[in-house]
Amino acid sequence: MDFQSWINNLEGLAAVYSFDIMPDGSFSEIRLMGMNSQNTGMLHMRPDAPEFYPGIPYREYWQDINFESFVYKCASTNQPLYSYVNARGYWLKGFYLPMTAPGTVSAQIAAQKDDSNPRTMYCLYIVTYSSEVEADSMSQRSEGVSSAVMDISLKLHEKSDYHQAMAAAVGEIQKVCDAEKCSLYTVDLSNQHCELINKDGVQNDYLNTFTCEMGRSPFEVAMKWEEDLAKSDCLLLEDLSVVAERDPVWYSSLQKNDIRNIILYAVKNGQTLVGFIWAANFDVSKMMQIKETLELTTFLIAAVIYNHQLVSRLEFRSTVDGLTQVNNRNAMNDRVDSIISGKAGLPAAMGVAFADLNGLKTVNDNEGHEAGDKLLTRAASLLKLAFGDYEIYRAGGDEFVVFCPDITEEDFLQQVKQLRSLADSTPDVSFAVGTAYVSGEYNICKAMQLADERMYKDKEEYYRLHPEKDRRRRSRE
Repeated sequence: MDFQSWINNLEGLAAVYSFDIMPDGSFSEIRLMGMNSQNTGMLHMRPDAPEFYPGIPYREYWQDINFESFVYKCASTNQPLYSYVNARGYWLKGFYLPMTAPGTVSAQIAAQKDDSNPRTMYCLYIVTYSSEVEADSMSQRSEGVSSAVMDISLKLHEKSDYHQAMAAAVGEIQKVCDAEKCSLYTVDLSNQHCELINKDGVQNDYLNTFTCEMGRSPFEVAMKWEEDLAKSDCLLLEDLSVVAERDPVWYSSLQKNDIRNIILYAVKNGQTLVGFIWAANFDVSKMMQIKETLELTTFLIAAVIYNHQLVSRLEFRSTVDGLTQVNNRNAMNDRVDSIISGKAGLPAAMGVAFADLNGLKTVNDNEGHEAGDKLLTRAASLLKLAFGDYEIYRAGGDEFVVFCPDITEEDFLQQVKQLRSLADSTPDVSFAVGTAYVSGEYNICKAMQLADERMYKDKEEYYRLHPEKDRRRRSRE
């Protein structure tokens, strides 16, 4: 049958698809019957794509499980459908319209229905696309979907704490999906950091458990999931056959955990991936409602995640030294202020160490600032090795300060000794070190002053033994 004679008059990217409903109720593969001239360019997106002919299998060109589900549902139920999704790098506004072959009408087809033979169904799909989201298109939802989205949106903003708000929203999504399990899997591309949040809060121990089960890091799992989506916005699967084909490792993990069906929905801010909605063992009878709800919900959640990640990065940059990745002077001052003001409780004991990197000016003058930066990075690495999880600050150009709250004096001195030992075994790193250990009712500023004075005495001894590295002496000569 000729669809081309009238389809070229349609605006947008328009195409007609068909499939057969078999006597047992199953569907055949989808066929591409015709398309307008605006759509023909889509056929050449794959360099190995075959030449078009009416009735060519749709999967010769693309494979999108969600699109196929909409075509099947639209034509088989004789109901028009609408979707607005963020996929393939664009916002796609799609209209699915049931239709008959040219020259026939629905009443005639119904009168001639014969359940003993396959029935051919047709769907007209018209799509427009834009690089920017359209608010009006986003809001065109059924009353039930709009109500669900409103409930989720309220949960996102009821609590000021980011993780609590996300946990509450995930709980609402789990209700919409009627799923046994549901989580938000956040992804920060800037630092390859991932988190898993379910209705009970952050579950990073479980995140590490199931990703290790697959032999992947949490970030590697996220990147593989994006690949599994195959440029679609989501996977809503009644069974796991597609996962078995695309990602056998993930499929094996799902089987071990008694997962029968799966939802994986990409959460994107614009075209930037910030996470996934993940749900398992959901009510497949609600699939279309779930998809409509998540299309809008993920847009709202993406904005919250992206803003949180942006603020976190700004806070990180304001408190962490970009070169050495230890705390910076701002963070140190805030820590001291919080102790003095009583905002943070006074630790029962405190070990304070001042460590000044010897010879940095000489390296900068003779070898350049890049060599000096490398020396600072190595020095910071030694401090991290020596003091582990204690508070390390870069207070100035070549000066570091370490706070060791609630440590015994013996352990503190042992860690200072370890720092000196590490520096002695590293040819180009030398520290002048001064320490103070206080307990009971003490003044943190006086402890810092004492450690600083002792550090300068240690530095004087270093330059006495190495006069060639004393820039102060050379400047006087």
